[in-house]
Amino acid sequence: MAVSRVLVVGGGLTGSVLALALARRGVEVELVELSPRWYGVGHGITVQGNALRALRTVGVWEELAAEGVPFDRLRLRTADGSLIADVPTPATGGADLPPTMGSLRSSMQEVLCKAVYAAGVTVRLGLTVATLDAGAGAVTFTDGTAGRYDLVVGADGIRSHLRLLLGITIEPQPVGMGIWRVLADRPPEMDCAEVYYGGPRFKAGYSPISATQCYAYLLDDNLDAALIGPRAPLAMFRERSAGYGGTWGRVRDSLPDDTAVDYRWIESIQLADPWYRGRAIVIGDAAHACPPLIAQGAAMCAEDAVVLAEELADDRPLAGQLASFMARRLPRVRIVLENSLLLAEWETHPGTPAADPARVMSETLSFLRAPA
Repeated sequence: MAVSRVLVVGGGLTGSVLALALARRGVEVELVELSPRWYGVGHGITVQGNALRALRTVGVWEELAAEGVPFDRLRLRTADGSLIADVPTPATGGADLPPTMGSLRSSMQEVLCKAVYAAGVTVRLGLTVATLDAGAGAVTFTDGTAGRYDLVVGADGIRSHLRLLLGITIEPQPVGMGIWRVLADRPPEMDCAEVYYGGPRFKAGYSPISATQCYAYLLDDNLDAALIGPRAPLAMFRERSAGYGGTWGRVRDSLPDDTAVDYRWIESIQLADPWYRGRAIVIGDAAHACPPLIAQGAAMCAEDAVVLAEELADDRPLAGQLASFMARRLPRVRIVLENSLLLAEWETHPGTPAADPARVMSETLSFLRAPA
């Protein structure tokens, strides 16, 4: 192999899957994570079948399946809970995997962390890259140490520091929507993801993520930036979501007063081709991040990791490997991002002539049935 030693910057889903995919191919992998504690953050996550296919490739599917909740449909409802449609979800990961799975983010990350350690990856916490010579693959770290690698991969998220070190100055852009998120007790009747339309906000929804828990969200306006964070006011969440009933309303009303509420502006970013310079590249949300309207964010990140490992598995020069990676990933990522942004535009501008969200979602997921 032309690449035998790789530095992965960032220990989230993208970095963890990449570390596993490379280690399984015999590559020496070092992973650095800025947080001094390596654990999953956030609330629930909806993972489509093509993400599950990537996770199976790196050997963690069975353990993830034991923690999560698989389902094969999406129900659409009016704000009062009346049924609009019961829509089967395309099996984007193939017929032998669930079309969709709901999971607790921390459960997924715990499975990945355990697998990364078991694979023999060198993990260093509480530090990141301070300086980068992309041409030589040489870095210094924030703890004063240094290293040289065949490839440095930035998997450090939408606000990637490695992206900046590569000289790429593009910044994430708000899409005009914010999202409220909570964890709640899962009602007995909740057996799949559901979305509520026609209420006072853009929409509300939920997914089952374990035998006892669900993840509920509300898509709202971009509110005061001071609200952003994991301790947004529950009273305001209740007030903003007061027009939603049915199971969603019961979930909201059941929340105890000490519920952790997370509020974020939804942002997007898309880098131009290529995402690499010399011996360094950014992937996942560091290169492309989309609104969660097709639930493909995790899938695009996991696919990036698996495809990059595949392209690095032969003896071609690195530049050729990275160019092949871009050729495989860019069209797929672009369709997901552009269609997600189109859906966001229609959400924020209701009544747009010729808006057809169902068609766009269906066409996108049908396209993603083809392997990455």
